[in-house]
Amino acid sequence: MNGAATIRSATAADAAAIAELYNWYIAHTTITFEVDPVSPDEMARRIAAVLAAHDWLVLERAGELLGYAYATRFHARAAYGHTTESTIYLRHGLEGKGFGGPLYAELVRSTFARGYRHMVGAIALPNEPSVRLHERLGFVKAGHLFRIGRKFDRWIDVGNWQLENASD
Repeated sequence: MNGAATIRSATAADAAAIAELYNWYIAHTTITFEVDPVSPDEMARRIAAVLAAHDWLVLERAGELLGYAYATRFHARAAYGHTTESTIYLRHGLEGKGFGGPLYAELVRSTFARGYRHMVGAIALPNEPSVRLHERLGFVKAGHLFRIGRKFDRWIDVGNWQLENASD
């Protein structure tokens, strides 16, 4: 990994830094379909909800939060219980600098260690850095939803990339 960055489990104390990082993407990109900023209190609630059943990891260096990744249940119906959906965000400007791979690989490892069989990454397109990251880790494109979201007065496609834990 680039520099002396470390990966650890998120805590409520990370909520403000995570909200700040994420809110940049809300305001400036179509990578997230959220349109309103997320408060630190709301982010703390989200972190707690995820950690009740899944992993939420943060990447930090010298006390600065550089990124985060987490897994959630893919869909609510029982038959999807072995499948998670993954999310990863890096501080703007850190894309392609060697931080995302180790963070995401650790999320994959920890999620599959919990017994999950599949991980799905939904990517707002176009987003070549995210596509490359997923494919480097072995994800394969499993679907494409055309013009499924609308933000900043334009239609956005979403691709689904899937990784199977074939070790079981």
